[in-house]
Formats: sequence, C-alpha cells, structure tokens
Amino acid sequence: MINPREEKGKEIASKHDVFRVSDSHYKVHSQTYFKEYDVIKVNDKWECSCPDHTFRHLCCKHIHAVEISIKIREEVKAKTEKVVISPVSVSNCIYCHSTKITKDGLRHNKYGSIQKFQCKDCKKYFTINIGFEKMKHDPKGITTAMQLYFSGESLRNVAKSLRLIGMNVTHQTVYNWIEKYTGLMNAYLSKITPQVGDTWRSDEVFLKISGNMKYLYALMDDETRYWIASQVANTKFKEDITKLFRDGKAIAQKKPKVLITDGAWNFQEAYRKEFGARKVSERAIHIRHIHFKRDMNNNKMERLNGEVRDREKVMRGLKKMDTPILAGYQLFHNYIRPHMGLEGKTPSEVAGIKIEGNNKWLTLIQNASRNEA
Repeated sequence: MINPREEKGKEIASKHDVFRVSDSHYKVHSQTYFKEYDVIKVNDKWECSCPDHTFRHLCCKHIHAVEISIKIREEVKAKTEKVVISPVSVSNCIYCHSTKITKDGLRHNKYGSIQKFQCKDCKKYFTINIGFEKMKHDPKGITTAMQLYFSGESLRNVAKSLRLIGMNVTHQTVYNWIEKYTGLMNAYLSKITPQVGDTWRSDEVFLKISGNMKYLYALMDDETRYWIASQVANTKFKEDITKLFRDGKAIAQKKPKVLITDGAWNFQEAYRKEFGARKVSERAIHIRHIHFKRDMNNNKMERLNGEVRDREKVMRGLKKMDTPILAGYQLFHNYIRPHMGLEGKTPSEVAGIKIEGNNKWLTLIQNASRNEA
C-alpha cells in the first residue's frame, strides 16, 4: 500500500530540500509555506516541529524526507572515490631508469642509516632520500620531532628528547624543520579537494601573538571535523572575515547548505557576501543563535578551540602573524591526529583522503617532495 507521506518525503528529498545541521538535527523546507521545520532525533526517534507530527503524532513527510536523505547520502559516500596517499617506494635507477634494482645494504653515518641500491643494468650504486636530500639528520628523527611538537611538547623539550636517540639539535633547528616541511606539505595537499559535508561551523579563539591579543577564526566541517580554513584577525567583532569563507569555498570547491556561528555581526556580513544568494533556494541557512539544548550548540568548534588553546599554552604565545605553527597544527588536526568522535579516524580519512603507512609525516613529505619535483 502506498504511503502518501512517504511519497511526499521522497519528493522533498529529491529536490534537496533537506539540510543537515548535525547527525541528529535536520531542517526541511516546507512545501506550502516560506519556512523550515526542525526534525530532531530524541531518544532514537525523530520528532518534527510541523503540525502534522506535533498534533497528530504521525511520521510526517518531513521525517520520511530526512530518512530518505540519510540513505541517499550514505549510498553516495560509499560510491565516492577516495584519494589514497601511499609511502613512496624506489622502483627505478636514478641514472639509467632501469627497473632492475636491488637493495645493497645500508650507508651509515653519525646521523643515521640510508638504504643503498644497485642497478643491475648500469652497475651503479645510489641512495634515495626523498624529501630529505642534503639534510644532516635521519628522516625518522625529523618526523618524530614534528609529531612530538604538535602532540604538545615545546620546541626545547623536543630538542631534549631527540638527544636521547643521539640527535644533538637546537630548538631553532626543530622550528626550521616545521617551517620547511609544513610549507611543503600544505602546497601538496592544497591540490587535493576534501569531500566535506554541507554543514559548516565557524568560531573564533583568542591568541597572543608577539604579546598582543589576536583572534584565530576557524571554519570546520561538522560531519568530518575537517578544519577547512583559518584567518588570524586583530579584533573580535569588527574584523572582516570574508576571506575566511572565500578560502573555505575555494578549498572545498563548494558552498555549505548550513552555516552555524554565534551572533557576531562580522559572521553575518561575511555570510551575506560569500554564502548568500538572491534566490532563497540557493541561499545557505545561517544559524546564529547557539544554545546548549540538544544539538544546537557549538561543542565541536569549542573542542577545536580547546586544542588550539592547549597548544598555545605550551608555546607561551606566538611570535608572528604568519607563523607556520598554526598551519602545521591545522595539518596535524586534519591528517595525522585520530579523533575519538570519528571512531579513531582522522578528519581527512572521513573526508575521503587516506594517508597510508605507519609514519604519516614521512608519507606526506615524500609525496609532497616528489610532486614538487
């Protein structure tokens, strides 16, 4: 027997009139009025703010539309082609490009060991240290330093830890590694588009840069927790953050259908410029009044803000506006650090970009260096 409410729900879902705010909160366009209804999951059951559900307690067309939309999104996600970044392997001779190469022991020096190869055709020996050419120190040591630093250690504590494995470096050397490789990896990753969702969140957190109070504005995808873009600003309420949203569109190659922020005027102005549209159907829904009932809070952004604050406490403030530290931490958040809220996956994995290998720093640096060449 045909359920008329379910049929109308299919029609609503096919027109893409269902907007995800979170896993348990959706907004659905009314078919007869210029408004949206809230469909919210309470105790594993969907509730809708429309009169049909509120007064008749029926499974309305809006709830059916949400259920169908979720099913469609899961099917699309399963079919989406993922980007896999694998560790770089040596397959050709660097002299004659022959594939007939064999491993021939290790070349040792006081900073570590590098694999040595011999070509069976030209008989020459060679080593390949992709991404770490002309670096005195072992790649594993350099990537360990980056992992320690972005996990919460200070530059000086990282330098002290490296001495335990025979690497005598200064804290300035560790900073130089971060600056060099963060720039290299971000240039490579900027060419890959993350498959983020349709609901984005934005908020600001205060920082100290050169002893002065500044604000870091961040834009994050709600579904994958992928940190899309950021902008450092001088003021909290008056700063023009249009660039933040413009960068977000360029990185994600799309606009959100729902934007969640607080009520600050500059969020509204930037939203109007970048995510607004003349046609109501093409305009993103802007949720500005954040409160702590159900899923209408900004807890996911507060978690990200907490990560940044914890990192800044160790650094005792940043030294300059264009510091590579913030870009490096954004990279660490997206590609290296697993999140409990994502079942142990990184945001990039959920967004369709998988980094393989036990040492993800090494995989990224090798691929970025090869891509640059």
